[in-house]
Amino acid sequence: MNETSIHDKISLLRIAFQGLDEDELLEMAKMTEFHTYPPGHILCHEGAYEDVLYIIADGDVVVSKKIVEGEEERILRLSGRGEMVGEMALIQHAPRAATVRTTTRCTVLEMEKQDFETILSRSPRMAMDIIRITLDRIRVNDQKMIADLQRNNKVLRQLDRNKMEFIQVAAHELRTPLTVLNGYINVMRAFPETRENAELNNVVEGIIKGTSRIHGVVNLMLDVTRIDNETLKIANVPVPLKRIIDDLLRSFENVTTERRLLVYAQHAEGVPNINGDPALIQKALYHLIVNAIKFTPDGGRIIITTRPIVIDYNKPGVEVAVRDRGIGLDAEHHDLVFEKFYQVGSVDIHSSGRTTFKGGGPGLGLAIVRGVARAHGGRVWVESAGHDEVNFTGSTFYLQLPVEPMQPEEEKT
Repeated sequence: MNETSIHDKISLLRIAFQGLDEDELLEMAKMTEFHTYPPGHILCHEGAYEDVLYIIADGDVVVSKKIVEGEEERILRLSGRGEMVGEMALIQHAPRAATVRTTTRCTVLEMEKQDFETILSRSPRMAMDIIRITLDRIRVNDQKMIADLQRNNKVLRQLDRNKMEFIQVAAHELRTPLTVLNGYINVMRAFPETRENAELNNVVEGIIKGTSRIHGVVNLMLDVTRIDNETLKIANVPVPLKRIIDDLLRSFENVTTERRLLVYAQHAEGVPNINGDPALIQKALYHLIVNAIKFTPDGGRIIITTRPIVIDYNKPGVEVAVRDRGIGLDAEHHDLVFEKFYQVGSVDIHSSGRTTFKGGGPGLGLAIVRGVARAHGGRVWVESAGHDEVNFTGSTFYLQLPVEPMQPEEEKT
């Protein structure tokens, strides 16, 4: 090894490690070798186990990372002379956390993992230097990621607003012709010619059923736009919770009888009367029951229970639990099912129908439940052992509501 090479190595190492003395720099220099690579050469492969530390002597490299599967790599930083790459994987005995690629003809000083560990164990100052460098990089990366997240969140909020405005306009545009169509169909149904013609009467009934289904979806769309509005104002009047649940169960008697579902309510003693918006709470309970019916196989069981509870800040409240013996829900979906338009599994395999087993829908019902819960100062969540279409362990959806709904000034605090 000639003196010129040693001198070049020490000069480079002095830039990379500012706290080392000459003896330490000389020892490191003896353990390293210069290598030159063309543009586009990958020094570090993200996810690979590799055993080389690189210090850039001449040229430039780019450090990038795949943040989201299927998308392009995100550039973390550009590095040049005197900068070290690949050290963290060696320290942690882990795969490379990022890809390092040369952008120009590049000369690097290389050190094998075994030699790097030897030097690291002998030199506390080198360890401190690496900690400093690593913390600086983490700080810079964090700031970059935070800026990216803030920018992306701003875009997503605007897209969500645009989507909700479109839904609201589309729903209103659909409602008018549907109302006209329903009016003409009802007039047509009243004609003696229609009543006396069985085939024509079946056609009219089919059209009425179809328009009613579309009207229900339109109302769902309007409900979610109203509830999604952060300025939603709710009524503060007595809510006959038990009666609402019992009335809803009676309204589903034809469906539950046809599908041989055992559906019943159990009300614990001491359930307090609550105040709130009866119409919104009725909608929330309706969607919870429909959801349970939809994902419970024929012959299954659904239980709706109510009980008194104490919620945040020792406020009295009521908990409604809808327990089904259906197909269940994997943990990864427990939060997502309350997002607008979210569907579990492939939409293509869902059957059609509001209350048929695994029936499809616009994916708005549970979003409305969450909106109603939040508007009242309550919450909703689901518990399930996981998706299981053999044992049907099912799911339990919990809706908690305070006795007195949250006031606007409480929300601000």
